[in-house]
Amino acid sequence: MGIIQTKSVDFMRHLHKITFTALLTLLLAQTKAQGTISNAERKYSIALFAPLFLDSVFYENKYRYGKKFPRFALQGIDFIQGAQIALDSFPLENTQLETFIFDTKSDTLSIETLIKTHQLDNLDLIIGSVKDQDLLLLAAFAKDHTIPFISATYPNDGGITNNPYFIIVNPTLQSHCEALFSYLLQNNDEDNILLINKIGSQEDRAADYINNINKLDKKPLLTIQTITIDSNFNLIINKLDSTKNNVIIGGSLEENFVVGLCNTIKSLPKIYKITLFGMPNWSGFGAFGKNSKSTIKDIPFYFTTPFYYEKSDSISNTILNAYTKMYKGHPTDFAFKGFEMMYFFSRLLTSHTSDFYTNLNNQKVNIFSNFNFMPIITEPSHKRIDYYENKHLFFIKRVDGKNYKAW
Repeated sequence: MGIIQTKSVDFMRHLHKITFTALLTLLLAQTKAQGTISNAERKYSIALFAPLFLDSVFYENKYRYGKKFPRFALQGIDFIQGAQIALDSFPLENTQLETFIFDTKSDTLSIETLIKTHQLDNLDLIIGSVKDQDLLLLAAFAKDHTIPFISATYPNDGGITNNPYFIIVNPTLQSHCEALFSYLLQNNDEDNILLINKIGSQEDRAADYINNINKLDKKPLLTIQTITIDSNFNLIINKLDSTKNNVIIGGSLEENFVVGLCNTIKSLPKIYKITLFGMPNWSGFGAFGKNSKSTIKDIPFYFTTPFYYEKSDSISNTILNAYTKMYKGHPTDFAFKGFEMMYFFSRLLTSHTSDFYTNLNNQKVNIFSNFNFMPIITEPSHKRIDYYENKHLFFIKRVDGKNYKAW
C-alpha cells in the first residue's frame, strides 16, 4: 500500500451533533495512512478546491452557528468528504499520494494568492468544484504549468480557449441541448414539439442551441414551435394538439418561471398528452424537492445529467457505510461526485502519467458516470484543442422529488 498524505480539514466527524468546531479545525494538518515507501514509488501531489466557507462559519476560532448547520457550506464539505473516502477506502498501490485541500472562500488564501506565492507550483493534478474567476485562474495556471485541471461540477467553459489542460466533467448547456435534440430526433419526430421559454440571456442561448442544431443544413429536421412567454402561460393551450403527443421543452433556467409552466401543464385538460423536458438545473429547484409542499412536485419531467448514482453497487455501499460511520449522516450527491473525481482521476494520473489525456475515456477506471471526454475545437481552422469536455449524459425522469434513470 502506498502512503497517502492529506493536508486538509477534519470535517464533520459528528455531523448529527453538529459539532462543527471539531470538524473544521485541522486545516493543513497532515495525516498518513499505514504503508512503506519503496524505491519504485513515485510521489504525486493533487490539489482539491471547493467552497468550504471556513472564515464565515468561524469568528476568532469560535463556531458561529450554535447547534445549527450552515447549509450553504454542505455541498463543498460533502465534495471533500467524498474525495477523502476515496483515499481512505481505495488507496493506490505502490504510490505516494499527497493531497492538499483549499477553501475557495478563504479570506486570506485566495487562489490568486496561492498562485502568486508559488504554493501550487509542484502539483501534478488539480480538481476543483469552482466557477467564475476561480475557474479562470486555475485554468490559466494549469496551462502555464502543463498540468491537468479538472472542472468537476461547473457546467460552463468560462470562455476558455486554446487550453488542452482544461477538462470539463459537467457538460455545458450546449451539450445538454444537443443531447436533448438528438433524443427527440430519434424518438419524437412525429410529435407536436413546443419550446417554451422567457426573455433572458440564458433562455436565448438554450433556444439558439436547439434551433441552430435543428437547422444545421438550413432545412429543419424537426418542426419545433418556439413560444416566448412573459407571464401569460395560457398561450400554450392554443399550440397543443389533442391528436398527438405534445412534447414541451421548458427552455428556462429560472425557477419561478418553471413553477408557472408546470402549474399550467397540470391544469390542462386531460385530452392533451404531455411529455415535459426540462433544463439540467431543474432537479435542484426547491419546488421539485422531496419535502416540497408545492402542488407541482407530482409533475413528471425529464432532464439530462452527467451524474447518476443508483447507490446499490458495492462501491456505493462503501461510500454510504464510510460516511455514516465517520459523520453519522447521509451523504449528498456531492459526496459521490467528490469520491468519483478523486477515484477516477487519481488512478488515471498514476497509471497513465505520460498519456493522461489519451486515456480520459479509459473504461477500466470508470465506475459510475461513463465519461466520454471529447476534444473541443471551436475554430476548426485553428486546429487546436480548446479544452476537453465530457459528452456523456443520462436522461433522468424526476417524479415526486425522486430521480429514475430513463435512458
